[in-house]
Amino acid sequence: MKTLTALFVFAFGLVAGAPAAMAQDSQPAKKHTAKKSTAKKAAPADSHDAAGEGDDKAPEVSNYSPVDYDCELGNKLTIYRSPAENDHIALRWKKQLLRLDRVSTTTGANRFENRKIGLVWIDIPAKGMLLDSKKGHQLANECRSPEQLKATAEAAKG
Repeated sequence: MKTLTALFVFAFGLVAGAPAAMAQDSQPAKKHTAKKSTAKKAAPADSHDAAGEGDDKAPEVSNYSPVDYDCELGNKLTIYRSPAENDHIALRWKKQLLRLDRVSTTTGANRFENRKIGLVWIDIPAKGMLLDSKKGHQLANECRSPEQLKATAEAAKG
């Protein structure tokens, strides 16, 4: 009887102590995992900020050549390009002058982004479009420069 009681107490101690031991083991692991994931997220953000460090500064456009674009729904925007620099453009949209950095694409389209604000400018030979990558919708579509409008009109005639 004493042996049976001792086994019962021993088994009860194991069962009662196991969840507490498991909880103690899992809590530090969760904290440790959270610290690792935070550190991993912080590292790319730092490298991303270094790559787009000029995103929040208004670009100097005095030596850039402006091109006005007329878009559908009466939207207008201006793209400023530097003849010496092909990796950045400046975009004037709704009274804001923003710097956008070139992003490589597999399609050959000219794609420029300001990741902090979430603007994306895609320029193809027929038109351009301005997207909001944070909200996931178009801000301006069917944007055409005077040269693109002229080419479209000539194509329609011929």
